[in-house]
Amino acid sequence: MTEKASYTIDVQVETRFVPDQSKPGDNRYVFAYTITLRNDGDVPARLMARHWVITDANGKVEEVRGDGVVGEQPWMRPGDDFEYTSGAVLETAVGTMCGSYDMLADDGTRFEAPIPPFTLSIPRTLH
Repeated sequence: MTEKASYTIDVQVETRFVPDQSKPGDNRYVFAYTITLRNDGDVPARLMARHWVITDANGKVEEVRGDGVVGEQPWMRPGDDFEYTSGAVLETAVGTMCGSYDMLADDGTRFEAPIPPFTLSIPRTLH
């Protein structure tokens, strides 16, 4: 059994622009993102903390760290999914996010679940 197989969290992301909360004239663009986590490993694990790197089109970078996600520290058995929705506010119509989740397996192993980079964009901005 390899370490990668034992401690694997798959991360899928869907994003959407939230026009009713955005004010482009004030450089305020609100985006929602829905994350689906799946424990593809062999060991139950709990999501302990998150680390985000949020970059807007001007190159402004914001790092966010905190315990859990949306007030929870979900515990997932192998094969379990956990889904949540959160949001980000940018000063530009386009940006990117990436980061990682700090996970704690039931056997005491701490491991990182990478969040692949994804784009936040108002509709019809990117081709």
